[in-house]
Amino acid sequence: MTFGLYITHPQIRIDPDVPVPQWGLSEVGRARAEQASRSGWARKLGRIISSDETKAIETAEILATASGIAVETAHDTHENDRSATGFLPPSEFEKAADWFFAHPDQSFKGWERAVDAQARIVSAVNRILADHDPKMPIAFVGHGGVGTLLKCYLAGRPIGRDRDQPPGGGNLFCFGLADRAVSCEWTPIETWEGIRA
Repeated sequence: MTFGLYITHPQIRIDPDVPVPQWGLSEVGRARAEQASRSGWARKLGRIISSDETKAIETAEILATASGIAVETAHDTHENDRSATGFLPPSEFEKAADWFFAHPDQSFKGWERAVDAQARIVSAVNRILADHDPKMPIAFVGHGGVGTLLKCYLAGRPIGRDRDQPPGGGNLFCFGLADRAVSCEWTPIETWEGIRA
């Protein structure tokens, strides 16, 4: 099976004085991405598509060293737009994220609605895959919120936070390029062993 991956960036440097899209990887996050880049599956990737947010690009660039490919960016694969509230402390953010997933047709204090963010990420992935060689493994590198929304769609499941990635980021799920069926649950990037023959 030729595989597609959705990969979320690992741990980041949180800085309330820097716009969220410009946050980069922490030392822990960078080390995890570097460890993942040494895995067999990373060497098989023929394309890597990243959102244009710093933490995703940094993750994608580290992974791209395994196969020597260039990172492509897709501007419509960014995280759900939360700029209306600005930075929220972690405890407040978790409550807001719970609400976001529980009320997908409504906006949390001006945030992009979950249904709209899902439609955007699904459209972006479908557009990219429409002219992609189905024999070439591909990875999309982005963010946990829209990654979960994409996973819900591909799995034919309703939007829900119970399908969200484990805390900390740096996880992936795999799907078949032929049938777009999800073939593994969220798995840490440094421990995924690839497709078993």
